[in-house]
Amino acid sequence: MKLPHLLRVEDPPERFAPLIEAARTLSLRTGWLELGGTAHPVPPVLEAAAGLGVLRAVEVGEGRTVAVKPLRGAPVLKDLLREHFRGCALVLVRGEIAAPSLRIEESVWIVTPPGSAARSYTPEKLAEALRKPNPWNLDPIDAP
Repeated sequence: MKLPHLLRVEDPPERFAPLIEAARTLSLRTGWLELGGTAHPVPPVLEAAAGLGVLRAVEVGEGRTVAVKPLRGAPVLKDLLREHFRGCALVLVRGEIAAPSLRIEESVWIVTPPGSAARSYTPEKLAEALRKPNPWNLDPIDAP
């Protein structure tokens, strides 16, 4: 299974709307992973089912699905990606993770791989780079 590209972010999801839309235009899926949160509020019926030890408790309605899966031990990133983000080209991760960081300064989107120089992109060029197997080792695409 091909794992998605990961970018570590600090801003809330709304800041990344231009990138998510640019990826959608290219038929690329994106995901959001919040690490270290409280995972609350959980609908009470799902909380009760999860507390009983079901494999997964799911609620469907109003245009979305909410799923609760009880964990035994610490989460494993590779398992999270396989279970929840299959088919995604990119997962934006807010939390502590060893992955390139993405920050936005005005209209410039800056990717900084660990131990490498920062690269600047427009949202559209960044979305295009996601089609490459190792996009952060490419020559930078200067943003306007």
